[in-house]
Amino acid sequence: MRGKKAPRRKLKPDAAYNSVLVTKFINYLMRDGKKTTAEKVLYGSFGVIDQAIKAKKITGDYENALQVFDQAVKNVAPQVEVRGRRVGGANYQVPFPVRGDRKYALTFRWLIEAAAKKKGRSMSQKLADELMAAINEEGDAMKKRTDVHRMAEANRAFAHFAR
Repeated sequence: MRGKKAPRRKLKPDAAYNSVLVTKFINYLMRDGKKTTAEKVLYGSFGVIDQAIKAKKITGDYENALQVFDQAVKNVAPQVEVRGRRVGGANYQVPFPVRGDRKYALTFRWLIEAAAKKKGRSMSQKLADELMAAINEEGDAMKKRTDVHRMAEANRAFAHFAR
């Protein structure tokens, strides 16, 4: 490894909701450096969520889209994951606990992939649908989390290789 490790940059909270988590999500959503487009997509999906809250389509006591977003991120965030580990010529899927930043990275990736996979509507509408499904512990992102947890549980016998 050459040189020193790059310093971690402090992210500024976003303008609309004053949340660092929203800024991180916008950065994950961004393609080809087009941050304003990513912001329009996310804020558009927050608008759809706010309309659903006003129309009482979302169960629960959510006041705004930011609370829905936070709850969706908490629900989708994985606790454990499996990583391949080579021991004595054999490859094992070893369960590891997921640490802070990686937890958000996986969560954001799963939410964006699940929304992008759907067809027929705008990305902001698809993202809003995925976030609303995630607060009810449904949807493709929650399915991905469940699959990862199930895989880790099935390979719990190899946890002693984690060190």
